[in-house]
Amino acid sequence: MNSSQTENNITFSDDEIDVRELFKVIWNDKKIVIAITSFFSLAAVIYSLLLPNIYESKALLSPVGEQVSSNQSMKNLGGLASLAGIDISNQGGGNSAKAIEKLGTLSFFQENILPNIFLPDLMAIKSWDAESNTIKYNEGLFNSEKQTWTEIPSPQESYKVFKRLLEFSKDFETGFVSVSVKHQSPYIAKEWTDLTVSQVNNFFRAEDKREAQAAMDFLNLQIAQTSFTEIKQVIAQLLQQKMQTLALIEANEFYVFSYIDPPMVMEEKSEPTRSSISILGTVIGGLLAILFVIIRHYLRNRNT
Repeated sequence: MNSSQTENNITFSDDEIDVRELFKVIWNDKKIVIAITSFFSLAAVIYSLLLPNIYESKALLSPVGEQVSSNQSMKNLGGLASLAGIDISNQGGGNSAKAIEKLGTLSFFQENILPNIFLPDLMAIKSWDAESNTIKYNEGLFNSEKQTWTEIPSPQESYKVFKRLLEFSKDFETGFVSVSVKHQSPYIAKEWTDLTVSQVNNFFRAEDKREAQAAMDFLNLQIAQTSFTEIKQVIAQLLQQKMQTLALIEANEFYVFSYIDPPMVMEEKSEPTRSSISILGTVIGGLLAILFVIIRHYLRNRNT
């Protein structure tokens, strides 16, 4: 046991000597450590100052409630319309889950967002002037005077960039959905957030309108072909319900999502956090400086 304790004490002493030696090495080369740390700190500050301000406009949305039909006769004859592959259930709020998935798809961007935005604001922006509220473009990509591209970005290239700017999420406790867009211009961030919400509402409104119209065409055909009075009465009720559905589709401005908190033109930037970048650069520089000094010391000792 005495021998074991002696070995532990020797190991502990060796470790203590090593730590002291490390501090001594760092202290002796403190000028190098300070110089390297200062360089990284200055570089981080300059880098953070060169980064453009990014503004985020966020909307808080509530899914429009799904209407439930109390018409038992419609439920009893639901199979009749399903023969033609038509869903006669009410639409609207039931689309919210699908809408959240649709927001991040290439097809939604290509068909609903891309035709409604000025593409250089997405793919060729260089800076935004807050005083004049004007955007300067990268002339190597887009000639603002001639309004011509050096090479027009493809929809998929544009989608990748837009996807990095768009954020959306759902709070499963409340059911509320948040949608936000980031951009150098707070006005464009707000505009594109509004556009995203309105287009997802319009997309599902158009889909449900087509389905409701197809259901009405099918029911009109069935009522003309049947000779049973009871079936005609039920089909007439279904037609009335579908007419009400079409009226609601046309009347509701917010078909899938309604605003709890609409997007705003933000005065304060959301990023970059320049102080954090500067601190991180200083920390990384300090660690690299210490590592450099220690490695250099041991390499010198090995060569001697």
